[in-house]
Amino acid sequence: MTTILDRTANRALTPGLPARLSLTPKTTLAGRLDGAWWPRSRDLAAELPALADALEGRWGRITRVLVNPGHWPVVPHKVAVTGRVLHVGWFTELDPDKIILLSYTTGRCDLLVVPPETEPASAARLMTAAALPGSVLTAGSLMSGEVATGRRMREARSTEDAWENDGGAAPAPRSDPAAHPVVGARMIPLPGRMRR
Repeated sequence: MTTILDRTANRALTPGLPARLSLTPKTTLAGRLDGAWWPRSRDLAAELPALADALEGRWGRITRVLVNPGHWPVVPHKVAVTGRVLHVGWFTELDPDKIILLSYTTGRCDLLVVPPETEPASAARLMTAAALPGSVLTAGSLMSGEVATGRRMREARSTEDAWENDGGAAPAPRSDPAAHPVVGARMIPLPGRMRR
């Protein structure tokens, strides 16, 4: 199998766009993740500069990045970031849904990586869950939970569609209430032997 990457298309989408981040608020509760990052493509060389720049105010100067190569077609060794070089390493043992950023001042920042092709509603749920202070959920468990949630939502929609297509639709609301006026109504009790 041959993989062809069109690097010009990805870079054309990302220049000047800020990184899509959701970070855990500063608190004493330490969790497994420091937030989530939703890149616009799977091109690390194009995506990492905006991420490093966005994190610099909170975590200081990011110097190294660690990823699992499973979700990244190309892992460059170095990426130019605002007048400096960011060193990128990869480890197959690392959770494929996580990125680790290292800085001299703060140490380590672990972020869930939301796949670029994720639907916005799903991405919002993942980014919110990853930024909860004190959460013990790993990146992999958040992703598998979201897959299950998405499957349940699709099944619910297909059940609703089947209901609608099988004639189970509720009657359409009346647009003109005067078309069928209700003058008065009362309930008439049935004799005891006719009740069911």
